Amino acid sequence: MDVPKPAARVRRMEPLGAELPLGTDPLSVRRRIESLERLLEGMIEIPVLRRKVGLDAIAGVVPVVGDLVTAAMGLYMVWEARNLGMPRWQLWRMMANIGIDTAVGAVPLAGDLFDLLYRSNTRNLRIIRKHLDRHHPAARVIEN
Repeated sequence: MDVPKPAARVRRMEPLGAELPLGTDPLSVRRRIESLERLLEGMIEIPVLRRKVGLDAIAGVVPVVGDLVTAAMGLYMVWEARNLGMPRWQLWRMMANIGIDTAVGAVPLAGDLFDLLYRSNTRNLRIIRKHLDRHHPAARVIEN
């Protein structure tokens, strides 16, 4: 007599977009921008200094190319802010933060130290969060 085998479980592969916040709603934009800021400014902690560094400081070691790549990533945050309908003066302020970070960061050695102290993407995230909390309260996230 044959014993019936249990039905094999079929595991469905979720599309990549199911894990990433790809929507245009303010909450998805907020999560994307926070993830990008974490990547650029606080990915790795330096144990001796107890300070987090990210791709912005690490890529800044490569003289001009690293700064331009991280500036382009920072400009993505400005683009997202523009899509949220933020005022132009805030967008200009965010671009100024990126410009200062890129210009001074391009200076060898001194720029690398500057990247540790001047976190343009963190400043820009603060501007965006303030706008989201004021104009899109449903996108507010309670932080621990």
